[in-house]
Amino acid sequence: MKEFDKCNILGVHIAVTTMQEMVDFLCDNEEELRGKYVCVSNVHTTVTAYEDKVYRKVQNNAIVAIPDGKPLELACKRCGYKQARRVAGPDLMLEIFAASEKKGYSHFFYGSTDETLECLKKNLLEKYPKLKIAGMYSPPFTKQSEEDDAEDIARINGAKPDFVWVGLGAPKQEIWMYEHRDKINAVMLGVGAGFDYHAGKIKRAPKWAQELCLEWLFRLIQDPKRLWKRYVSTNLKYLRLIAAHKPSRIEKK
Repeated sequence: MKEFDKCNILGVHIAVTTMQEMVDFLCDNEEELRGKYVCVSNVHTTVTAYEDKVYRKVQNNAIVAIPDGKPLELACKRCGYKQARRVAGPDLMLEIFAASEKKGYSHFFYGSTDETLECLKKNLLEKYPKLKIAGMYSPPFTKQSEEDDAEDIARINGAKPDFVWVGLGAPKQEIWMYEHRDKINAVMLGVGAGFDYHAGKIKRAPKWAQELCLEWLFRLIQDPKRLWKRYVSTNLKYLRLIAAHKPSRIEKK
C-alpha cells in the first residue's frame, strides 16, 4: 500500500498528494482500507486539532488526512513538495463516483437531512445512472444511545457498501469515524458540506476563487449567520499560528 509523504501542519499530519493519486489509492486498496477512515482536512479542522489534542489524535489516526483547503496545499509546498495539490472533498466524491460506474462500487450516505439526501440521490443518479447507492440515513442531531448506534452500524453493514460518506460536519464526522473504525465494514470518508453541494443546496465557489484561497468567503456570503464566526476567527487564527509554527516534513519510518 502506498505510503504518502506528509507535512506537519500545526500538529496535523497532512498527506502530500494529488487528486489522481488519491483516487488510485482508494480504488486500488479498497478491500484493505475497510474499517479505516479518511479525513478531509481544511483550515478549520487543522486549527481545531491544534487547540484540541483529542481531536488531533482523531485526525492523525486516519489512514490519510488529505488537504481539502488551498492553504494546506500551500503549506505543503512550503515544505518543498512542489507537486502537492489540494484534494477537495466534493471533487473527490465525483471522481470516486465516476470510477464506481466502471468498477461497481456501492455507496452509503450517512448524515445531513432527509430532504438533502433525497435531492442528493436524485442528482447523483441523473449524473451517474449506473451508480450503486446501497443506502442513505439521516441520524438524529442529538447524541445517540448505544442501542441506536448499534442499529446504525447494523444498518450500514447490512447494506454492504464499499464506501461510506459521512456528512455530519466537522469535528463531529471525524470523531464519529474514529469511534467506528473497524466497526464499519467499508472505507469511511468525512466530506462535510459535500452532501449539500451535490444536492444543490449550496453553490461551489468558482475555480478562480478556490485558487485564490477565497472559497471560504464564497460560503460565508451564502450563509453568514452560521459561518461568520467560524471563518473569520479561524482563518485569522490560522494565519497567526502558521507564521509562528512553520510546517515541516514528517520523515517516513
